[in-house]
Amino acid sequence: MTICTQNRECVLGDVANGELQLTDFGDVVSKWWIEILNHFPQTDLDEWIIMPNHIHGIIVITTNSRGEVSSPSPKSSPKLGDVIAYFKYQSTKEINSQRGSPGIKFWQRNYYDHIIRNEEDLNRIRDYIYNNPKNWTEDRNHPDNILEEV
Repeated sequence: MTICTQNRECVLGDVANGELQLTDFGDVVSKWWIEILNHFPQTDLDEWIIMPNHIHGIIVITTNSRGEVSSPSPKSSPKLGDVIAYFKYQSTKEINSQRGSPGIKFWQRNYYDHIIRNEEDLNRIRDYIYNNPKNWTEDRNHPDNILEEV
């Protein structure tokens, strides 16, 4: 999945020479991303990266305590939307507290998701996420590449 900051502002970090340096806001986002595991024990985090104005991550939703994926049970497995809502709410709350701006949107509405259906797709997405900082200047979310929406 991909979540973009409000108006795709580059407030999470900077990329220089293919290396990502997080801002204080980026550190908050990292903290709450990892916290997903504690709040939703039926999840696992695969490859993920925080970019200057978005985060990419693979969230695996499991149904048992060993982390094995099986047919989801509605009673035990969280919905992806619930996981994302928790992450966005908690990270926004802490960032707004730091910048003294309660109630201000930090993330854009919604998120982009993709269901990974096979190993080839998983490896392609892992590679994309891993190499995202090196490819930042070509990224569609890079400020120089964002087309004005009409």
